[in-house]
Amino acid sequence: MSNTRVALIQMSCEPDIDRNLEKACERVAEAARAGATLICLPELFRAQYFCQREDHALFGLAESIPGPTTNRLSAVARELKVVVIVSLFERRAPGLYHNTAVTLEKDGSIADVYRKMHIPDDPLYYEKFYFTPGDLGFKALQSTAGNIGTLVCWDQWYPEGARITTLRGAETLFFPTAIGWHPSEKAEFGQAQYDAWQITQRAHAISNGVWVCAVNRVGHEEGDVLLNGELLKGPEGAGLEFWGGSFIADPFGRIVAQGSHDKEEILYAELDSKLVETTRQHWPFLRDRRVDAYEGVGKRFLVG
Repeated sequence: MSNTRVALIQMSCEPDIDRNLEKACERVAEAARAGATLICLPELFRAQYFCQREDHALFGLAESIPGPTTNRLSAVARELKVVVIVSLFERRAPGLYHNTAVTLEKDGSIADVYRKMHIPDDPLYYEKFYFTPGDLGFKALQSTAGNIGTLVCWDQWYPEGARITTLRGAETLFFPTAIGWHPSEKAEFGQAQYDAWQITQRAHAISNGVWVCAVNRVGHEEGDVLLNGELLKGPEGAGLEFWGGSFIADPFGRIVAQGSHDKEEILYAELDSKLVETTRQHWPFLRDRRVDAYEGVGKRFLVG
């Protein structure tokens, strides 16, 4: 691979899960018509962000792999001859569920499955109620669109995940995301929260010499979900304002594409794999790592 045209689908989500899926398919087709061959959708795009409360009925959103979402988007990938990264609520077995990203190859086949490793539990982000931590480890895939690695949302704050994915051969890291502001906090902390989110991922790009593609949803959601003809209402009140702001950073952390905070859009960039090698030649962080001195990283804490 020399150059790959990548597209990030920054979209809003409504209660109707089928309409969200069809919107995603339409956006993938639009990106393909614009020349993209590697396309990433945001985290759990098929529904409004339902983890704002703990409700057993919402396990009805979970699906198998292959299943409705992968089957529908596999057909799109095959028709358009594009690689698509798809985030979904995986039903692995009765009582066992994951927050999972599936990479579909341009022939429609399932090329890779990654299960989110870090699971948050914060106000309005009650993911531990729904998701079991991933057990497939950090992975890289030699796809027809390049050497890629996928992590999911909360994973983006951890340098270990980005590093291991890079060491496995990834030259581009994708972060499907659903992150936003608590409306009561936005005025005081909103800009700092967004800056921290972007900076930590740009740091992954720099320290590993990789492209980073972070794709978020946009819009205000209370987590309403239309499931089997029944509207399951989210918690009334504040909800979450998803901050969009999707971006693509090059291997030295420079922003080459930047999304708005309040609009649906598709971000595009040409990823040059040669820039990965050039950057690593001039900034040889992988070469100079002291791999003999890092045994403490595997411990929870080193004092006491």
